Amino acid sequence: MTPFGRTLCAMITPFTPAGALDLEGAGRLADRLVTRGCDGLVLSGTTGESPTTTDAEKAALITAVREAVGTRATIVAGVGTPDTAHTVTLAREAERAGADGLLVVAPYYSRPPQDAIEAHFLRVADSTGLPLALYDIPARTGTRIEPGTLLRLAEHPRIVAVKDCSYDFLAAQKLMSRTDLAYYAGCDEHNLALYAVGGAGCVSTVANVVPEHVRAVLDAFDAGETARAAHLQQRMTPLIEAVMSNGLPGTVTAKALLTTLGLPAGPLRPPLMPADRLTTEGLRALHEDLTGVG
Repeated sequence: MTPFGRTLCAMITPFTPAGALDLEGAGRLADRLVTRGCDGLVLSGTTGESPTTTDAEKAALITAVREAVGTRATIVAGVGTPDTAHTVTLAREAERAGADGLLVVAPYYSRPPQDAIEAHFLRVADSTGLPLALYDIPARTGTRIEPGTLLRLAEHPRIVAVKDCSYDFLAAQKLMSRTDLAYYAGCDEHNLALYAVGGAGCVSTVANVVPEHVRAVLDAFDAGETARAAHLQQRMTPLIEAVMSNGLPGTVTAKALLTTLGLPAGPLRPPLMPADRLTTEGLRALHEDLTGVG
């Protein structure tokens, strides 16, 4: 089951040089991502700098991207906040703006217990008619969505998927075997591994810069070319590591690389700061080595 598609990009949010929302750039980037292989776009997630965009900007971004991609790809709107009431408001605004689904992260900072996390997700799921993907990323939120909680939440008809950044591969497999939840790899190094054991696909930050390469891995696996799929995933590993595991948020590295390629990105909003020249040059070199495009 792939309720939101198979190759989803956790899209960055382009800004103008002055720091305003760049809706024209967002439309161009979204069109490029879909044309090159993404069948879903996740807007206003962590990679999309959701903590520093306003509610109005989030809604405007959905509208602009929908206009750019039409029905060629699903739009999943990140609406997670540490405040249940605010999350419900964002969910309803996303539905009105044209989103196909919602990405809802576990409430962060306050570290609520599991029964409170469950109640939070159920209230959001009951607030709109849109399907939900739950985002389990305890390294950022401070709180895991425990497997028992996910088992209970899977009974809700609109809770259909998980974006998994738990780094608990065994738990993911057990939950896939016991529920109908569609599991999406949220860590690019796990894209093929999770897909191979029954995952629905991936929500990829690296797809911002090489969408066709991210998709090619899953295409090869679907075609039964498992050795080729492994080779393609391995070829991407240096770039994945540089984008995701060099001590900087993926937002920073993805925007640095997009900028050097002349694609819509723009500055970061504080407290994030741009990558330095050495990091950016390294990213560009790895991109060129993978794609052959300088």
